[in-house]
Amino acid sequence: MAALDRSAVRFTASALTDLKPTALADFHRWWAERLSAGVFEVTPLAFADLNGWYFAPGSGNLVHESGKFFEVSGMRVDSGDGRQWSQPIIHQPEVGILGVLVKEIDGVLHCLLQAKMEPGNVSTLQLSPTVQATRSNYTRVHGGAQTRYLEHFRGPGRGRVLVDVLQSEQGFWCWHKQNRNMVVEATGDVPLHEDFVWLPLSQVWQLMRCENLVNMNTRTVLGCLPLARPPKALVPVEDPFRAALLRSYGPVGDEAGSEAEAEALHTLTDVVSWLTEMKTRTAWTSRLVPLDEVAGFSRTADALADDDEQNFAIVARGVRAGNREVTRWTQPLLEPRRQGLAVFVAKRVGGVVHLLVRARPEPGLLGRVEIGPTVRRPPAFDAVLSSGPEPFHSHVSCADPAQVRFDTVMSEEGGRFLHAETRYQVVEVGDDFPRDVPEDYCWLTVQQLTELVRHSHYLTVEARSLLACVHSLW
Repeated sequence: MAALDRSAVRFTASALTDLKPTALADFHRWWAERLSAGVFEVTPLAFADLNGWYFAPGSGNLVHESGKFFEVSGMRVDSGDGRQWSQPIIHQPEVGILGVLVKEIDGVLHCLLQAKMEPGNVSTLQLSPTVQATRSNYTRVHGGAQTRYLEHFRGPGRGRVLVDVLQSEQGFWCWHKQNRNMVVEATGDVPLHEDFVWLPLSQVWQLMRCENLVNMNTRTVLGCLPLARPPKALVPVEDPFRAALLRSYGPVGDEAGSEAEAEALHTLTDVVSWLTEMKTRTAWTSRLVPLDEVAGFSRTADALADDDEQNFAIVARGVRAGNREVTRWTQPLLEPRRQGLAVFVAKRVGGVVHLLVRARPEPGLLGRVEIGPTVRRPPAFDAVLSSGPEPFHSHVSCADPAQVRFDTVMSEEGGRFLHAETRYQVVEVGDDFPRDVPEDYCWLTVQQLTELVRHSHYLTVEARSLLACVHSLW
């Protein structure tokens, strides 16, 4: 625990670092150089023009000839009350690495992030982790170059591990998908490649305000960081919301952990028991089926699309990227029909910000239910699992702009999803918002969420992104 506390103090110092006046201008100058230096091209294809991909006889699954990477299979959901639903889903049983390398520069931890192109990115390049690679990629099934900086995350020579946890991905689009979220401190020299940049957390938090810049994988790793409540002397606070937010990170220094629990509406034990109860009440089941057995989707020469145009399509793309391990390839992508929405409602209770979360079932999650946002409108239509409109959507949609503490449209993972965007918001509510909420909702402090995210499969990928957004409000 002492090592975790020390790491939290160091990450907190990085989040509070004063930036030189030119820091953001310097970053955007470097970013423009990376855009102009690269050759990036994404071209629509017919399925027949995919290289190495084919629809397997017997199942109809869209697979790669190597048997690696991923496949597009089918999923069937039984609701428990007679309703059924089927859809295509991405099945990738291998575990990838999402890793951020950190290093002290002038006494402050900096993160090594890269300008990386993914075929589904809205804005071509996005700010990605140091290493963002599936097992098929880093074992070089594609025959391409070695993944840069991989040696810091694997093998006997890797650095000092600060965060290492398996986390889920989108349970409406992926079947039991999980990646290893890692933060590793470099123990020696790290030669800097031109596509990479060292940034303190304070600068990363500022960049999260830019649309479609900080990618999903960076957000999920940074959402797993340990952070501590900074001493008052270091953070003079005039905004009452910000003061209450910082108190949500727990006690300062050597104050007892029991005091932190006393500031929360629920103990952490109660929160874990609540989530366990919600899991046991989930009646629906899901299973993989051949893609040929999926109803409500029709295949043409260049798309496997939902007939009612409410969900998504599977499409094919040819890719050219000069700064990738392989410079040319083809692949399928999942293209959603609409923009998603993910919101944390924040309320000051006893001078401490609490975030309202919901136990959310998603058919592709390994544990079926995880802690998600207060309000989530997935880009994929949820006709079977949804029992009606989101209960608190009206509070969010009608919020006074002064109550919206964070509001940025950000992309989901561009290696599997085409132009998938979600609007991430943190919305403060007043005393008139009820403290008593439906049984599948719960009020948590930031400290409690930060503690839970140290463990696998507690927070959805959208909740982890939102937690990183909350951290940026310092």
